[in-house]
Amino acid sequence: MNSGILVVAAQRELRRNLFDALDQAGYPQIYSARDVPHAAILLEGRPPLPPLQLLVIVLAGDAQQARHACEQLRHLPGAAETPLIVVLADEATFGPADLPPGIADWLSAWNISDELIPRWRRSLAPEGTRARVLPPVPEAMAEPDGYRFTFEEGDGEWLIADAQSGRLLEVSPTVGRHSRIHVDQWQGLPLAQVLRFEGIAISQVLAEANRNWYPCQRKSAQGADTGQASVRRIRHAGRDALALMFRSDRADLRAEAALSLLSRIFASTSGVDAQTAAGRLLFDELGLDYLAVWSARHEGAEAPNQMLQLWSGEDVAWPPAQLQSSLQLVLAGKSILYRTDAKRLAPIDPLLQQLELAGFAGLPLYDERHTVLGAMLAGTRRGFGEMSIIEPVLRCAVARFAQMLELGRTREQGRAEGLVDALTGLPNRLLFNDRLETIIREATRNGECFAVLFVDLDRFKAINDTYGHAAGDQVLRTVTQRLCGSIRASDTVARYAGDEFTIVLRHIVKNDDVMRVAEKIVQVMETPLYLEDGTELQVTASMGLSFFPDDAGDAATLLKHADEAMYAAKHQGRNTFQIYEISPEYAQQHGMALKTRLRHAEGNGELRVVYQPQVNTETEDIVGMEALVRWEHPELGMISPAVFIPLAEETGLIVSIGEWVMRTACRQAKEWEQRYGLRLRLGVNLSAVQLMEPQLLDTVAAVLRDTGLDPTLLEMEVTESISIKEAPNLVENLNALHRLGCHIAIDDFGTGAASLDYLRRLPADRIKIDQSFVRNIGVDPDDEAIVRATIEMAHRLNRAVVAEGVEIEQHLQFLRTNGCDELQGYLFCRPLPPVSFDKLLAERQRLLEGRAAELA
Repeated sequence: MNSGILVVAAQRELRRNLFDALDQAGYPQIYSARDVPHAAILLEGRPPLPPLQLLVIVLAGDAQQARHACEQLRHLPGAAETPLIVVLADEATFGPADLPPGIADWLSAWNISDELIPRWRRSLAPEGTRARVLPPVPEAMAEPDGYRFTFEEGDGEWLIADAQSGRLLEVSPTVGRHSRIHVDQWQGLPLAQVLRFEGIAISQVLAEANRNWYPCQRKSAQGADTGQASVRRIRHAGRDALALMFRSDRADLRAEAALSLLSRIFASTSGVDAQTAAGRLLFDELGLDYLAVWSARHEGAEAPNQMLQLWSGEDVAWPPAQLQSSLQLVLAGKSILYRTDAKRLAPIDPLLQQLELAGFAGLPLYDERHTVLGAMLAGTRRGFGEMSIIEPVLRCAVARFAQMLELGRTREQGRAEGLVDALTGLPNRLLFNDRLETIIREATRNGECFAVLFVDLDRFKAINDTYGHAAGDQVLRTVTQRLCGSIRASDTVARYAGDEFTIVLRHIVKNDDVMRVAEKIVQVMETPLYLEDGTELQVTASMGLSFFPDDAGDAATLLKHADEAMYAAKHQGRNTFQIYEISPEYAQQHGMALKTRLRHAEGNGELRVVYQPQVNTETEDIVGMEALVRWEHPELGMISPAVFIPLAEETGLIVSIGEWVMRTACRQAKEWEQRYGLRLRLGVNLSAVQLMEPQLLDTVAAVLRDTGLDPTLLEMEVTESISIKEAPNLVENLNALHRLGCHIAIDDFGTGAASLDYLRRLPADRIKIDQSFVRNIGVDPDDEAIVRATIEMAHRLNRAVVAEGVEIEQHLQFLRTNGCDELQGYLFCRPLPPVSFDKLLAERQRLLEGRAAELA
């Protein structure tokens, strides 16, 4: 491998930006890696000389992680003395001052295209001890002033001023485009007339020239544009000069400002006022002179209806809609975009003729079926700014206006058909039940999970009795706003009855996702509420949660379970939420009925097998899965294994159920192995009753023979609570299974009293640390010490370690630091039905194929 440039960036987009910046500058040998280990693979076998020309690494996270990454990078072949430039990602929680020594320079991720090449050139200039042999210079950088390539070709606004007089020598073409003032008109102007800084004197900014960013205003044809500027010292035409870079806060010029604008537009709630507010935001932030939103002809109307119109000029006689040819074209589904030459439309459109617009856009509003709902027209007399920013902003705004318009029509139709609550505008019970049935069908087809929340206001009757029904109506409308503001666009809120609301949270991966929403609703509801007369009220809510498919597979049972959980929350003291679960008391009271039903569960198709991934701690790639059995009771819904497994053991049904689970899981694992080429380890639990069965070995051998699964891929999980002395045939059966080729794992390790005896006497390949210890990481130092000691002890005995119950990043970092081999828990994935697990594996394969194609 010849000398070249190494780029290390985890984010593909940033890696692409770095590659493009170097490639456009004429450097042919560019090696792109997603992390330091990947870079080591690329450089493997490379001779130590010649050294690499440049190292570029994108850093996120904290300062300690950054220092570690830089140290790792320096240990790569040929990288010890190579110039290193650091790119700070938006997610970085540290600043340039926290970077380790030996860094040639740094820049922000958003500034790669403008700054990377000039900063490299400057870092290699002979300055004291930093002198180095300069690399070959591509033609694009052969000019005497190192900043010229960025100055002429980049999109940044650069102003070059004399270091002594402070007068402008030159400005970049971008300054002229953004300010609408020709570049020739800038020369010779004092910087004090061009930039006005906030909270700091311009003389101090110029004297320090430290590249810090300061809020300021930059001169423009419209008066001034707000933004930030930074200053650095350069050589210009053989003399000392100052280079000032200005980045505008205008949404039509800078992507960051555009994203901020869009987030505010989409954060607005629905309704006429929200539509006006979104339009005003778009109008002001993009510097528009004209904005109109039209609704297409609806329900027999003769002409389109104007929903919104904003205009910066004097009053004009607006031409009728049927004479506005541009509007008619857009309502017919045609998009119109003119950056600066919209006056070409003036002869055929009286609107543009009257308004004298230079920039003009007309975009259709589409619904989900791609039917035209209306049109948005936007224009400016000075012409649009950067179309690469303007066009996506306009199209996103159009999507938002279309969403508002469609929702409004749906509500109107719903009110007409009695499907929408007149007070809150929410779906009523009838419409909600219909939507819930549709969601269940889609989730069943796609293997998705979702949650149902039943929300009941606490002591709402007292509000009606004390303050009157008008006050109660105001409370219900406010609660509606708070609930709608706490969920995503894909979720559903309905007024179920009186002061009861129901919510569906779609596309759930982890239970924690739902917990966060429920906690957010509790916190939002605790905010004081004020009636129109100024009276302050404290309105709280109790909530119950149920999950599809874990708790039930039909709408009525899901709602019933959520309702039961809501009453459990009220019994807990209100102003909280509870997750549905069958209580041990219920199981005890109905034990005989459950046992009877359980006898027929397998034959009636009520048992389900779900799969939870196990991932490698370092790579986070899937290496195994645990098969878990679920029982979907026809009346009670999903019943926890903690309830029905003891019943199965009491009745002896666990033997037949266990064999069914093993056979089903092995068949499924073999199918995935053939489809994806993955040799995933399959974990299957064995109960004490199964372990004492003399025919256990024959049963397992028959399952493996019938399904074709490799015995080395099957892992039997034995809970530590089973007593070796009290379980005949246990040691013999496990040794026989081990000789067959199966692996043995000790489950719930640390909770029993015979941990060391298990490790000494059983042929265990792996231990699984119980989730009760893992969940206390960061909470209980004693449990942390137990986890550390368990990992160390297991490794000394050549046993691998799996940690269960990994739910947060803190768990992951602790276990990774202490050398745990594999992880399992909701941080990565909840137990999934086969359809969902298959999608997970398919997505993994797609990503790997994409990476392979990227590296090819």
